[in-house]
Amino acid sequence: MKKLKHKIQAVCFGEVLFDNFPTYSKIGGALLNVCSRLKSLGADVSMISSVGADANGKKITQYLRKEGVDASGILVQQEYPTGKVNVVLNDKGFASYDILYPVAWDKILMLNTHEDLVKNADVLVFGSLACRDAVSRSTLKSLLKFARYKVFDVNLRIPHYTIERLTDLMGEANFIKFNDDELYEIADYLGSKYNSMEQTIAFMAKETGTDTICVTKGAYGAVLYSEGNFFYNSGYRIKVLDTVGSGDSFLASVIYKLFNGAGPQEAINFGCAVGALVAGSEGANPILTEPKIAKYMNP
Repeated sequence: MKKLKHKIQAVCFGEVLFDNFPTYSKIGGALLNVCSRLKSLGADVSMISSVGADANGKKITQYLRKEGVDASGILVQQEYPTGKVNVVLNDKGFASYDILYPVAWDKILMLNTHEDLVKNADVLVFGSLACRDAVSRSTLKSLLKFARYKVFDVNLRIPHYTIERLTDLMGEANFIKFNDDELYEIADYLGSKYNSMEQTIAFMAKETGTDTICVTKGAYGAVLYSEGNFFYNSGYRIKVLDTVGSGDSFLASVIYKLFNGAGPQEAINFGCAVGALVAGSEGANPILTEPKIAKYMNP
């Protein structure tokens, strides 16, 4: 990945919603979280999604604009409400999700402005969850034709995916991000006989034609495979409040570093640190400054 001579221009396609925790609600959605973190790090970012014609939809678009995100690609739906997810945290802060369907982000219609946004961007980031509905899936397939570099965030939420659909999307991507459970589930389906993570990643790279794959391992860090080489981070210690959005911020941070000329090792180290800091905070999008991240990495 070559260093850009300008500020990274990114487009995120996918879900925007409210995460409803037992005692509070927070704006979220995997791709909104990626978008927000990319912007906070210094990228120019546009969001393509859909909200309902309701109070929550207005709050989301206002939030993005306040963050400095281009929200011109967000469609307002009259027939469907803004997305909601009911989040349950266990005693260790790990989350499970009840994702309501159908909602506005299931019905992201293709607009002329969407095509222009993607054509002018350095990278298009998209996930599997927004492809659960044929309408948003069709729009994404059209937009992928115009993308220069495509980052696919695999996000397996039962029953909102099929392996066949995932295989199709992986074949479009230049960069794929899994967690370790997702990696093995999909690799097993595709016929992998391997048990080691490295062999499984190499198998997936060959099967999908993708030369960059990243696998997160929760508290134990992550592995980045880039052009035949492996890079590792064993994780950062932190007291977990909730894990919501930590993987999203990890992905945004790795992308940002790579597009700004950092090597794979520096990128994965930075991404793991940011992901840990998010897990140690309440909600998916805590404010994290570069000095705070640097101090955490090198106390």
